[in-house]
Amino acid sequence: MNFDLILQNMLNPPVLFFFLGMLAVFLKSELTIPQPLPKLFSLYLLIAIGLHGGYELSMSGFNLYIFEALMIAVGMSMLVPIYSFFILKTKMDVYNSIAIAATYGSISAVTFITGITYLGTIGVEYGGFMVASMALMESPAIVIGLVFAALFVKAKDGEEEEKTDWGEILREAFLNPSVFLLVGALLIGILTGEKGWHSMEPLFGTLFKGMLAFFLLDMGLVAARKIHELKKVGFFLIAFALIMPLVNALVATGFAYMFEIHKGDAFLLALLSASASYIAVPAAMRLSVPEANPGLYLPLSLAVTFPFNISLGIPLYYFIINSLWG
Repeated sequence: MNFDLILQNMLNPPVLFFFLGMLAVFLKSELTIPQPLPKLFSLYLLIAIGLHGGYELSMSGFNLYIFEALMIAVGMSMLVPIYSFFILKTKMDVYNSIAIAATYGSISAVTFITGITYLGTIGVEYGGFMVASMALMESPAIVIGLVFAALFVKAKDGEEEEKTDWGEILREAFLNPSVFLLVGALLIGILTGEKGWHSMEPLFGTLFKGMLAFFLLDMGLVAARKIHELKKVGFFLIAFALIMPLVNALVATGFAYMFEIHKGDAFLLALLSASASYIAVPAAMRLSVPEANPGLYLPLSLAVTFPFNISLGIPLYYFIINSLWG
C-alpha cells in the first residue's frame, strides 16, 4: 500500500483531533467537552450530510445505477450480521453473538463523514445519493438481530419467552433520532435543491470540517476512556473487531466491482460495510436484548474498529479499490 495514502489520511486535521482526545485521556489531562455540545455536533453533522446529499441527489436524479448502489448497501447491511452471528456463535453465547453481529451489520456515520472528507482531500468524486445508502444501512441489522433473538433465544431457553414488543422495536429501528434526522435533512435537500443548498452552505458546508474536528475530539476522549474495558473481551473478539471490517469491505468491494459502481461510491460502500455502529444499535440492543453485555459490543466498535477504520482502514480500502478500478 502507498504510504502517502496513510500519511494523507493521518494528517487530516479532524483525524488528528481524534487522537489528541485519546492522548488527553492517556496523559490524564482534565480536557473535557461540556455534555450538551457533543449532541449538538452530532445533530450538525447529520443535518449537513443529509442536506448536501439531498442537494446532490436533486442534481443527479434517480436512475438504474443509483438503484444498484442502494441495493448493494441494503444487501450488505443484511448479509454482514448473518455471517457475523454464526462466526461469533462458535465462541460466544447467543445473546452477545446477536448484539455484536448487529453492531457490525450497522454503520458509523462519523466513519462515513471521515471517508467523504478523505475523498475531498484527494480529489475523488462520489455521488450525493451515498448519504441515502448510509441511512438505509442503519436499521436492517437491528431487525436481523431481533429475528435471531426470536429464533435462537427461544430455542435455547426451551420455554415460553416474554412476548416481544415488535412495534416498539421496529419503531426504534426505523425512527431512531439519527435515521429520522438524516432522512429528513436528505428530503429537505432534495426539495430545496441548488437554491436551498447555497442558502445553507455558509453554515453546513464551510464550517463542516471544523465541526467534525470538535466531534472527533470528543470521540477520542470517549474511546480512550473505554479502552480499559478491552481487557474483558479477550483475543478472539479483538481479532474479530480488526479482521471483520476488512472482510466486510472486501465483500462490498466485490459487489461494487461486479455492478461497475464508480470508484468514489465503491470506496464509500466498502467503508460503510467495514464500519460498526456505536449509537443506534447499542440503543436498540439495550432495549431488545438486555442479556447482552454492553461492555463487549460498545468498546469493540468504539475503541477498536472505529480508530482502525479512520486511521489505517480508510487508506487501505481506497488502495484496494484504486488498484482494481485503476
